[in-house]
Parts: sequence; C-alpha cells; structure tokens
Amino acid sequence: MGPPAQFYYNNVLSVGASSLPPTTVASSFHQNSVPFSSKSNSYCRGKYWRSRSDSNSRSSGGGESVRRRMASSSPMKTSQHHHHLRHVESMKILPSGAGKISHLNAAILGESLASEENDLVFPNDQFSSQALVPSPEKYMEMYKRSVEDPAGFWSDIAWSEFYWKEKWGQQVFSENLDVRKGNINIEWFKGGVTNICYNCLDRNVEAGNGDKIALYWEGNELGVDGTLTYTQLLHSVCQLANYLKDAGVKKGDAVVIYLPMLMELPIAMLACARIGAVHSVVFAGFSAESLAQRIVDCKPKVVITCNAVKRGSKVITLKGIVDAGLTESARNGISVDVCLTYENQSAMNRESTNWQEGRDIWWQDVVPKYPTTCDVEWVDAEDPLFLLYTSGSTGKPKGVLHTTGGYMVYSATTFKYAFDYKPSDVYWCTADCGWITGHSYVTYGPLLNGASVVVYEGAPNYPDSGRCWDIVDKYKVTLFYTAPTLVRSLMRDGDQYVKRYSRKSLRVLGSVGEPINPSAWRWFYNVVGDSRCPISDTWWQTETGGFMITPLPGAWPQKPGSATFPFFGIQPVIVDEKGVEIDGECSGYLCVKGSWPGAFRTLYGDHERYETTYFKPFPGYYFSGDGCSRDKDGYHWLTGRVDDVINVSGHRIGTAEVESALVSHPQCAEAAVVGVDHEVKGQGIYAFVTLVEGVEYSEELRKSLILTVRNQIGAFAAPDKIHWAPGLPKTRSGKIMRRILRKIASRQLDELGDTSTLADPNVVDQLIELADR
Repeated sequence: MGPPAQFYYNNVLSVGASSLPPTTVASSFHQNSVPFSSKSNSYCRGKYWRSRSDSNSRSSGGGESVRRRMASSSPMKTSQHHHHLRHVESMKILPSGAGKISHLNAAILGESLASEENDLVFPNDQFSSQALVPSPEKYMEMYKRSVEDPAGFWSDIAWSEFYWKEKWGQQVFSENLDVRKGNINIEWFKGGVTNICYNCLDRNVEAGNGDKIALYWEGNELGVDGTLTYTQLLHSVCQLANYLKDAGVKKGDAVVIYLPMLMELPIAMLACARIGAVHSVVFAGFSAESLAQRIVDCKPKVVITCNAVKRGSKVITLKGIVDAGLTESARNGISVDVCLTYENQSAMNRESTNWQEGRDIWWQDVVPKYPTTCDVEWVDAEDPLFLLYTSGSTGKPKGVLHTTGGYMVYSATTFKYAFDYKPSDVYWCTADCGWITGHSYVTYGPLLNGASVVVYEGAPNYPDSGRCWDIVDKYKVTLFYTAPTLVRSLMRDGDQYVKRYSRKSLRVLGSVGEPINPSAWRWFYNVVGDSRCPISDTWWQTETGGFMITPLPGAWPQKPGSATFPFFGIQPVIVDEKGVEIDGECSGYLCVKGSWPGAFRTLYGDHERYETTYFKPFPGYYFSGDGCSRDKDGYHWLTGRVDDVINVSGHRIGTAEVESALVSHPQCAEAAVVGVDHEVKGQGIYAFVTLVEGVEYSEELRKSLILTVRNQIGAFAAPDKIHWAPGLPKTRSGKIMRRILRKIASRQLDELGDTSTLADPNVVDQLIELADR
C-alpha cells in the first residue's frame, strides 16, 4: 500500500462546509493499467526499503502469543517504515494533506462525476451512518486487530457467526509460506467440525427464516422465472443428496457438475457439500475435451448436467458435449457410471436428447422421489470442499483445492462487509457458478448470510441491452455485482437502455474479474447507480477464495479504477524483481504476506506445482501473478497479469492452452499467443501462427484454426486475431521473444527495443509487413 493514506472523515460529508484537501491520481487509465514489465516498470519514486520479515512459518492459538512474538521482534520490524500497518494506519485526514477540494476534484454520493478530473467519491452521512464499517477509524480498529491478532480476530468471527459441531483446538491456524523452510502448508480451524451446507440452509431455517426467499430464478426467456424459500431449497438439496448417496457417492468422492445457471446448479453444489463430497463445477461453456481433462484429473463418481440451455436465442446442447467428454475420458481410462441429466424443457425436450441407457438418468425421474431430509456429514475444517480448475502458464489446467472451514468463514465475512449486506437486501451477481465468483458470491457467501439471491440463466443483453435493469427492477435488487466487460458492453450500447428503467432499489454496485478502467467506473457510477451507489471494485482470485483488496462502502473515499485498501487480515506487499518490498508510491509485483482463512491449500494431485507457481517466485510470500501500482495515498491500482495468462472478460486463459490447441491443427506448425487491449473484454487473444511448409494463408484456414480452439477449449478462448507468421522472433537458444510479439500486436512499433540478439532479426520486419496487410 504506500505512505499512510490520510483521511478526514467526520467533517467532510457536506461539500462547501469543510476544508477538504486536494488529491491527484494518474490522469489516464493507461498510466495505471499497462501490464507490468519486470524490466522496465519496476520503480518507486520514494526510497527502496528492504524488509527484514519475521519468520513466515508460524502458528497461533490466540492473540496473547502473537503479542508476545511482536514484543520480541526486531526494532526495524516495528519502526515507522517496516511494520505491517504502515500503509493504512493514519486514515484520519483526506489524501494529500490540507487544502480545499472543489467540486471538480471530489463528489459525495448523490453527486455525479463529470469528468476525468473527478478523483474522489465520498460516502455521505446517511450511507455511512448505517454502514457496517462507517468510518476509517472503525476500519483501522478492525484491520489492526486482524493483522496483529489474526487468531483472535478470525476465531471470534468463526465461533460467533457459524455452527460448529466441535470447536477447533488451541491452535487456530498454522502456516509456512516460505519454501526455504519446508513444504508450503496452510491450515485454519483444524480439528473444528462443521458443514457448510448446514450453515447455509439449516441454520437459516432454524433461525426462523425458512419462508424467506433464498433464490429468485430468472430464465432466459421473458416471463420464465421461479423462487425457492430457504425451506424449499433445503428440501431440494436433501433430495439430491440422498440420491447421490444411493448412487454410491461417499465423503471425499468427487462429483463433476456441468450445468448452466439453473437453480439446480447451486442445489447440486450444496448437496455435495452436505454429504462431504467434493464438487468440481465446470463452466458450461468449456468444450468436451476440456471437460474430459477435468474428469480424468478428479475421477468423479457422478457427472451432473442438463440436456440443453438457451443463451439468448441460441440453443446449446450441453448433453452432447458431456457425451463426447465422457467418451474421451473413457479412452483415457476413466469411466463414469452415472450421468444425472436435468431436463431443461424451455431449451429442449427429452425426446430430442441423446441417451445412453444404463448410464444416463433423468433428474426429474429420480430425485423428487427421495426424502426431503438428509443427515449431515460433519467434516473437519480442513477437509476438501471443492475443486475448481483455472488456467495456468502451462497447458494443463490447475485444480485449485479449497477446504471447508476457512473458506466458509472467509467467503461469508467478505460478502458481508464488502457489500455492506443487510437482511433486507436482494443481491444479484451476474457471474456463472463455473467460476470462483459464482462459488463464493452466488452460492456460499450470500447464503451463509441468509441473503436473497438472484440467479439468471440467460444473456445479459437478451432480448436487448436493458435486460439487466429489467431484472433489477423486477426483483428490487439492491446489491449488483458484475464484471467490467459487461459494464463496457452496456456502456457502448448507450444510456437509453439503462434510463428506461427505474433502478431506484440499487444501493451498492460491485465490479469483479479484472481492473475496471476509470471511464467505465464513472459510467457505472453516474448512469447505472444514478451517482447514489458506492462501487466495491474487488481484487481477488480463484486461489484466494474471497476478496483481498476492496472498498468498504461507507468507510472511505473511492478513486475510480482503484481497488483501494486490503480486507481484514490481508497484508498485500509490492515487491521488485528480487523480492524486495517497496514502500511508498511504486509499481511492482503484488504479493501477500501471511495466510488468510480462504486461501487455497494445494493444487489437486500436484503440490509441487502449487509451490513452484505461487511460492517459489518470491520466497516467504504468496505471489499473485498480478502487477500492482500504489499511489501516494496508499490506494492500489491493479495492472493485470505479469505471467502468461490472459484475462478475457474476467476469464483467466493460459496462453499455453491456446497455443496447444492451435498447433493441434494439422496445418499449424507453430503458434505464439499474447494478450492485447480490448475495448469491451479488457484483453483479447492475439495469435501468431506459422503454417506447415507449403500451406497457403486463407480466410478458410483462419476460421478453421479459430474453430479448433473453440472445440478444444471453448468459445470464450477463441483468438480475436490470427496473425500469419512465416517465422517467430526467437533468441539463438530458441526462446520466443513474446515481448516483441506484444509490441507488434499492440502496434507499439517504436518500442520494439533491441532485436539484434534474435537468431533472425528479419522476422520482425516480416511480421510488421504482414500486420499492415
């Protein structure tokens, strides 16, 4: 974070009556969000500080032992520049010292942001007075305890707000994040016995909220909808859980779920959790080959799918994709005996569905016959809850493993505070449960808080670009959480689609998946939220389980495009190429010091890759793979991936996966993929393709290459651009110089740098010439 962010708070909530100091943020989004280059952009205008961290191998049973350790730590550790609160502890006056902020430089909730010169949005009196965290002082009080006494902070929340069959032992957590000191290991609440499904459903019913709506379901077609109360949801979950047990699924077994956003998707996740099974939700946009990869890796007892789904006006036959995936996995030695299939009648009837007798079973024929009660399988806090595969910088997807207790506590707590959740709120997250956002902030986080959640099956612009706001008005949505890609897409379609609807119910907006550029932030704030709603611009990852850096509505001013400050218990640090922590205003690699309850515990079946990918680059820290800038007020600005992963519409896609798919085409000899800026998707996929000797470039071949990627990975991974390449720029040792390819793809031809070290420098000129064509 940077020099201590300095805020006035209590005296600035009416512009004109207070003396408000000025602030400066970078005037252009491009200054704050160009991908970080380890060679050229690691800078710090202040001093460099080498941090002498205390041991990264620690365990704690409570606050007293932590305080004893702190008291005996080195003077440097607790000096002004080196202790863990140094970037957030002085949140007492507004950014940048003293002086007035005019209406050109700041606004209060209720006032519009007119231009790029507007740098700050202040919460107003009414919002802050009702917020869970109403001031910087309250945040600092909670944050300070969370980093000085993490055991006490998190155990108090865990024990007071969740049901545990048995409490954990004296040691609340243990960790080693330093590969030099042995295997990486993270454990929270070990020995505690609980069940996340019980905490999501039974606990809410027992508290008298059984008749409260748990899920509002909106179908793809207008007028097609449904609801489930907490009692009805519990009954549906128990019926499926009983069926799965009869199908032979036991505690620790895997179940693959390949479903669209029907209510049956969260039902299936919760049913698995109830009986201690490990669910692996696969986004129902992945290809048969990608599905087969995941089936082979986790060896499920059951696959759950539906026959088809309508996405806008298009019908997608999911069962056909699953059939092909099961055939492929069987070729690789993994056969699945049960494929439970939900008949989605609005998309396809069962008579038109491909069927394999003995393996395929209609959900509607069996599940409703089971009892609506099912015993809970009580599990240890460190027992696995789910697998979720995410792209990496190598071709094979990584099976991120989250365990039960810590994830439960962290997903629920982050949801509660980042959205300032109240029991009267109606919450809608547009993400699919095939991604981590759908796990933490469609299913688990909201239901653990007893929230009413909107689940939408269809496309956000169907039948037109006003559909989102029609849904907001229909269900009186108060909390709306979406991706910058959707914001930019709707922004491009025009304000008229927004303004034809009221949206008066909206209270808090949220952004997820990638950095949101300030112009889209301002449109989201001004047009969608009528300048009334703070925006929780959240930074987190599949691996973190929940929000890591995020605004807390009502607590402090927001800067358009900045994720602001860390959540409770999170200690983000920015390091240079050597792993040295950088203080003050700077850019570098974003790492995290210390563990948190929601952290993933390993990569399934590959702990060595877990350590190599996340902990070896900078020993002693979790390495996020993201670049980050911190401004002089301590605000964080995420600058995108620094590894070979492209963030397309919030979906992380490994360049190696796309390259592997391209070179599987018989006429492709070699391929190199890079990310480029895209006005809607954030990043697009740009592929340089070298063809087999004698093959001619053609439009037909271009389409065939793109189709190959769509078939092997999914439509969301299809290249936006195929750039024919007679050769690729390589060093004499054969390494592809992707830096040069990125510059060519983004047309930054005056920034190519030294090409003399290439084996054939003429290749660069050829690529530029072909680009111009």
